Amino acid sequence: MTTFASLADRNAIEAEAPWDARPLPVSLHALLSETAARHGDRPAFSFQLTSGPRDAAETLTWRQLAARVTQVANLLRSLGVGQTDTVAYVLPNATETALTLIGGAIAGRVNPVNPLLDAEQIGAILRETGAKVVVTLKAFPKTDIAAKVAQAVALAPEVRTVLEVDLNRYLAPPKSWIVPLLRPRHPVTHKARVLDFAREVARQPSDRLTFAEGTGDRVAALFHTGGTTGMPKVAQHRVSGMIYNGWLGARMLFQSQDVVMCPLPLFHVFAAYPILMSVLSSGAHVVFPTPAGYRGEGVVDNFWKLVERWRVSFIVTVPTAIAALMQRPIDADVSSLRYAFSGSAPLPVELYHRFEKATGVTLVEGYGLTEATCLVSVNPPEGGKKIGSVGIPFPYTDVRILHCDDSGTVVKECVTDEVGEICVSNPGVFPGATYTEAAKNAGLFADDRYLRTGDLGRIDPDGYLFITGRAKDLIIRGGHNIDPAEIEEALAGHPAVAFVGAIGQPDAFAGELPCAYVELVNGGSVTPEELMAFAARHIHERAALPKHVEIVDELPKTAVGKVFKPDLRKRAIRRVYDAALVKAGVEARVAEVIEDKKRGLVARVVHTGQADEAAVEAVLGEFTRPWEWAR
Repeated sequence: MTTFASLADRNAIEAEAPWDARPLPVSLHALLSETAARHGDRPAFSFQLTSGPRDAAETLTWRQLAARVTQVANLLRSLGVGQTDTVAYVLPNATETALTLIGGAIAGRVNPVNPLLDAEQIGAILRETGAKVVVTLKAFPKTDIAAKVAQAVALAPEVRTVLEVDLNRYLAPPKSWIVPLLRPRHPVTHKARVLDFAREVARQPSDRLTFAEGTGDRVAALFHTGGTTGMPKVAQHRVSGMIYNGWLGARMLFQSQDVVMCPLPLFHVFAAYPILMSVLSSGAHVVFPTPAGYRGEGVVDNFWKLVERWRVSFIVTVPTAIAALMQRPIDADVSSLRYAFSGSAPLPVELYHRFEKATGVTLVEGYGLTEATCLVSVNPPEGGKKIGSVGIPFPYTDVRILHCDDSGTVVKECVTDEVGEICVSNPGVFPGATYTEAAKNAGLFADDRYLRTGDLGRIDPDGYLFITGRAKDLIIRGGHNIDPAEIEEALAGHPAVAFVGAIGQPDAFAGELPCAYVELVNGGSVTPEELMAFAARHIHERAALPKHVEIVDELPKTAVGKVFKPDLRKRAIRRVYDAALVKAGVEARVAEVIEDKKRGLVARVVHTGQADEAAVEAVLGEFTRPWEWAR
């Protein structure tokens, strides 16, 4: 690992050689083989099904990992997956998940799918990626993944084979005897053949690939976006971008002796690239606790004991997980810890201080996105941290702050500390073909090179990047743009507040008015009125003061801890529309708010009395969001 403490260090690394001139592996199998040759019998990958610090765990050495990945890649090729074909997996974290991610990218194009999605969404992704093979769970107690995937495959006729992973192999008697008796049954209406993953993998050679992998750059992964934008899009990742992420991790984050604990899902780029690919490049040891990661039973409660068990030097986390961890005592020996790496969402300043004060561990905040094959910038691990910043762009990453028109033509390049759209060019960006759907690439690139991230930000005089919000998340109050981050940062400073989601609620006069939904820390006590007063003292822009503050038991979040704002917007639309109908004496209410691909969020209204369409239209027509009768 190279010292990375300043912008000068970053520039020195980049000046060593052009990216294309670096002697790097040209394929993922070559990368894995080189690392296995260097580190052999050292631990590479560990997984434990349950969260106890003494519970059983499975560990693969580098030699074993390379052999198992080779078998999986060979199996997928034998099932008809060529370089331009897709193998999808709908799995929680497990050893098999990592094997499929790497082996699938070697054999063809791997498509990780969030198992928390519903069957229709999974089916739509399988159709969009043209998946031929799907790897998923065999029916298992307390999970509906197998049932959902069976329904999804019926909606995706190109799927020919389903490979089932049986988690029962991780259990010991008597639990392993009981699971077959408790397996949920579900109807299977698809026509794909169903095979046992372990049995089929075992039939394949482990010492060599049975096919020529090829050395040219190509698309090797298809990741659906699952952030705060609602309807998923599918991003294409090339081998070169995956190797770039791994090289960055090995050069500036991880060393071979590091133990990295990553309770994040392997269907997301954060775990797949900055973590798993960096481990593949560096030879570090990665630990995945429980199938559900931070959401797994007992993981947060046992977290510090797990750090002690594995002698973890580097933890990978997200702001929502940090907030939860700060509500638990540090009840173990965590002296092995050197760093914590936080990503996926901006980290509130107050939470940053709480974590470093409680642990004494350096918290490194980074920035990346699915469309760029992830990594963009990081606060230098060994250098100065600017709280609230996502750090310095990595070597070979060019970040510009721009104002563009809808076509991507640059209208203006922002000066130092001026807020604009963050635009990125690096080896992980695929200009012109970021998304599988060609129409979604229109206007996505500034000057046909820089990916328009949709994030608002600025670069300070020292070259540090600050994210100030999402362009699409802007609250537009009577034509006045309000950055929700200002509201969120202010309210997050209250000691009783764990997390905040600020959005624009519908308003008949201004179009939108700012409102905020708040999740409290365990044992926290504060009223909405007190939070309104707190906001008034800490938000300097009068227009940004929230007109409504609501305390909820838990904010809706994605699997990697981002506040899921579409759910908050739906909640606000329903509340505001219902209040307007009641005030007007119209006997109708909002039954649900749905997302329509063309119209966006649509309120579906039902009768509660004698209301007619004209009466409802007279009230709801005052708002910009559409409505329709629920059928």
